[in-house]
Amino acid sequence: MSYKRLDPEDIVVSAESIAAPAWTGNTVTLSSLNSSSTQRQNTSGEFYLNIYDKVVTDDSSEVQFAIAYGNSKGSGSTAFNTAVAGNSPSSTVYKQARTQLLGTEESLFKINNTDAESIYVISLNRSRYKEKLLPGSLTIKISGSQFTDDSPNTTVDSFSDTGRVYNLVSGSAGNPRTEKYGLVYPDAGIIIVSSSLAPETDKGSSVANGNNNDYFKAVLEEGGAEFTIRSEETVTSNYVFIRARNSEFNYSTNPSYITGSGELRHSTLIDNPQAYISTVGLYNDNNELLAVAKLSRPLLKDFTKEALLRVKLDY
Repeated sequence: MSYKRLDPEDIVVSAESIAAPAWTGNTVTLSSLNSSSTQRQNTSGEFYLNIYDKVVTDDSSEVQFAIAYGNSKGSGSTAFNTAVAGNSPSSTVYKQARTQLLGTEESLFKINNTDAESIYVISLNRSRYKEKLLPGSLTIKISGSQFTDDSPNTTVDSFSDTGRVYNLVSGSAGNPRTEKYGLVYPDAGIIIVSSSLAPETDKGSSVANGNNNDYFKAVLEEGGAEFTIRSEETVTSNYVFIRARNSEFNYSTNPSYITGSGELRHSTLIDNPQAYISTVGLYNDNNELLAVAKLSRPLLKDFTKEALLRVKLDY
């Protein structure tokens, strides 16, 4: 084993953006929307409805996103306390989304420059969108029509408390139109949809919110479910360059190479030593092993050869 101290110029840090299908199993389009009857009967069903990629009884099914109905006045759900008007699951959903995305407890969501008191919230599971959603990759079918974000037509991005925000418009990925029906927050993995796309939404004061969540799931399935989106994340890499000059790494401490007293086993290696580089270990100043890199095949090294090895560390 031989050691060599790395110089600062031997280490380079690089970052690149990686796009991938968002859904489980590297699926680009989610065409099967499944929910849990157990959740509908629980308290959480009053607030949101989890959507799975497979039937819930399948042990391999995973949550892909959640649907929630929000109303600034608390309509469309049963009040927590009839003595307190407007305090219900739908108002809780609206206020939570407003605080997270708008950074305020007062303003309403504005869709097409109009206050939106009634909205649906589509929140992707964090493990699905990773760092952020990839703008321009969205196609979602609502009430049988396709919708996407208008990022391809946006020259200057708008920002909210959670990052960029685009309009949800009619059209498909890469082909947006101008009609606005919601808001897309790619850095938060959230899509706000105007309830105008689900015109039959029951906004009565005594309606269980879970019914509205179920209804919107049916709206997403109308004409065949279609939800296409890609995730995007920045992968930072450290590139470490190890230079094996002609005079370096030509000997080995392998027992097949030297005797117990440190002498060469084969006299032919005295004038023409040879070694095979198969592993690179990265150590700190305390001689603690931090990382190990394996070559795809051993590399022959002698005094007539030089080598440059590149080790890539992703995190």
